[in-house]
Amino acid sequence: MNTSATQGHSPSDPEHHRIERVLCFAAHPDDIDFGAAGTIAAWTAAGVQVSYCIMTDGDAGGFDPGQREEIVRLRNEEQGRAAALVGVTDIHYLHERDGYLEPSHGVIREVVRLIRQLRPDVVLSMHPERNWTRIQKSHPDHLAVGEAVTRAVYPALENPFAYPELAEAGLEAYKLPWLWLFAGPEERENHFVDVTEHLEGKLAAIHIHVSQHPDIDTMDRTARGGMLRTAERGGLPAGRSAEAFHVVTVNGPGTIAGF
Repeated sequence: MNTSATQGHSPSDPEHHRIERVLCFAAHPDDIDFGAAGTIAAWTAAGVQVSYCIMTDGDAGGFDPGQREEIVRLRNEEQGRAAALVGVTDIHYLHERDGYLEPSHGVIREVVRLIRQLRPDVVLSMHPERNWTRIQKSHPDHLAVGEAVTRAVYPALENPFAYPELAEAGLEAYKLPWLWLFAGPEERENHFVDVTEHLEGKLAAIHIHVSQHPDIDTMDRTARGGMLRTAERGGLPAGRSAEAFHVVTVNGPGTIAGF
């Protein structure tokens, strides 16, 4: 995977950190595909195990009043097919209500539970900060995902006395190396992934979500143009396509132990 980072070592540099397992959190079916499917395709192609956790069922999505009774089944099916296109088959759902997601302790505990179960090298999540340049990226559920995951990652995940029922069930405290955040403010971006070789796979995954994006041509043009601009912002050569992240080192060589 070709990368360009504006500070520190690249989080995908195997000399400094080997990524073998990734857990991705998003609010709705289709969020991950828009934000990170190119990067995920590159990971899975390299043999990285990637899992998804979708926090809501997307029950408030869609445009057709006639689909209300089947929208959850339809969106889950779309997400499964889209995930498979980029090499992901392990999908978890928290079944929260679409539009009502909050970073409650109940949600945070479930995030901690899943991270402790899978013990990934990278947790990838939506960003907790609002993007004022394109506010559509900052659906309240998106912000809630970012806040819940960030609170879970530190300190609860690595504190053996947080949510003690998890430790009692055998899910021991875990220190996560990296937190990757997407769909946040551009000024937070510090890591750009060249996804040119996986562009068509990402777009194919997005195309699966027809219940949410019936105007495929407009969506396609928008996504392609956005990734070209992201690559330019990241300093990649002209004509390349990229995804951008705010990468946070949670536990690294310079981390001071403690809660």
